Amino acid sequence: MKQFLITCMLSAIMYGVHAQEAAPIPLHPRGIPNSRTAPADYREDTDSTRAIRVTSPTLTPFFPPKDKANGVAVIICPGGGYGSVVIGREGYRIARRFNEAGITAFVLKYRLPDSRIMPDKSKGPLQDAQRAMQLVREHAAEWGLQPDKTGIIGFSAGGHLASTVGTHFARPVIDNPQHANLRPDFMMLIYPVITFGE
Repeated sequence: MKQFLITCMLSAIMYGVHAQEAAPIPLHPRGIPNSRTAPADYREDTDSTRAIRVTSPTLTPFFPPKDKANGVAVIICPGGGYGSVVIGREGYRIARRFNEAGITAFVLKYRLPDSRIMPDKSKGPLQDAQRAMQLVREHAAEWGLQPDKTGIIGFSAGGHLASTVGTHFARPVIDNPQHANLRPDFMMLIYPVITFGE
């Protein structure tokens, strides 16, 4: 029994050393662009596996141990068919794997296109993804990142979103008063949706 308790304590300590997840950062603290008040029956529902009806987009940082950190950063766009954000399997789990390689990862919980909460649903998710890129670049020095080594990865619908960030950086859909570079330095598109036709 004593050995079992010691093993449990050591496991908890090791998990604490490697678990570097920080608190989620609100993407738009001064007001969410392209938004309208959600109706009473439209309430965000988020747990450790998925998010639906997102009304408060966030960016959750995962920092690698300082002795492993290499200054590379990646923004993770989980999939979910633009009907949910599969934040556990295609977000947090992936972030922890990047941390093992010394890469700082940021999991994006983005708004899903819905005319009930945004006047222009064609650009809501892109606004959140561009804001994520802007936020990471603006805080690069503070977070020990190299601003020219910041990329994006997306899965399924998140792959579509990531590819849109990588091809529409010259036409921002957010305010960018400091002219932060919104172009990812690399993209990883994992089973992305890249066409809505047959």
